[in-house]
Amino acid sequence: MNYKPISVEALKRYALANRTGKVSVSELGLPHTAGQSFADFIRNLPGFLAAHDFREIVRSITKARSNGRPVILGMGAHPIKVGLSPIIIDLMKRDIITALACNGACIIHDFELAYAGQTSEDVAKELNAGTFGMALETGQHLNHAISSGVAAGLGIGRSVGAYIAASGFSCRDKSIFGAAAELDIPATVHVAIGADIIHMHPEADGAAIGQGSMLDFRLFTSVVADLEGGVYINLGSAVILPEVFLKALTVARNLGNRVDGFTTVNMDFVQHYRPRENVLRRPTAVNGRNFALTGHHEIMFPLLAATVLEEIAQ
Repeated sequence: MNYKPISVEALKRYALANRTGKVSVSELGLPHTAGQSFADFIRNLPGFLAAHDFREIVRSITKARSNGRPVILGMGAHPIKVGLSPIIIDLMKRDIITALACNGACIIHDFELAYAGQTSEDVAKELNAGTFGMALETGQHLNHAISSGVAAGLGIGRSVGAYIAASGFSCRDKSIFGAAAELDIPATVHVAIGADIIHMHPEADGAAIGQGSMLDFRLFTSVVADLEGGVYINLGSAVILPEVFLKALTVARNLGNRVDGFTTVNMDFVQHYRPRENVLRRPTAVNGRNFALTGHHEIMFPLLAATVLEEIAQ
């Protein structure tokens, strides 16, 4: 075939004024000026993509609390390790976070901060020496708290929280579980046996750990059963909490509870498969909204908390 360059003289065109654009000058960001407030900074953000979603998340949280609907924070241990405990505790005290669900590592770092004022060992160094996870007080205190609390009919979260709250630990005011116990906020712990350092210690009682985690799963399911119109935030849990949330939601709906019209949020510096499916897409597929915020916990969560407080103040 002998091809020749095509002629474009007959192209059909239109006036730009007749076309709707997805980007408008009304949604452009504004430069920050020294001395402006934090509220000004948020208002100056562009109206697109993650900035738009960020505002929608804030509105969902404030609307949920104004309507008496729950805001549940599900989290891994990394938020504790990057210094977010005081911010989480403040949100609980302000009745913004109404329930907490954690993996087993959370109680370890929470306890160590309360007891010793520091946590997070050098795993590679200690592993080579055969001493990883062998802190005496961590193994003894937490296993004792779980065993005694479960014997009294408590789940792991309340067992550890009440133990820390009643202690004389120098930094107990930095414990999210201690604060949850004092505020009588549900705080549940969902354990994978063998995944946490306290399971290596001789004081570990598998029956107590299993029973306490089962009690917490059923308590968490009760909380999820009331999620209609509320918000569930998954903060840095890639596997355990997304799986637990999906099962709790299934049980709640199976028992006849209407759990619909809620908002889910996944906050992490990498968007993983399970949070995307089990927290965002599947639970809200029929009637709900979901948002993914990608970024470091130590920056994104304080920004979210501060913006919620500013929104409530207005």
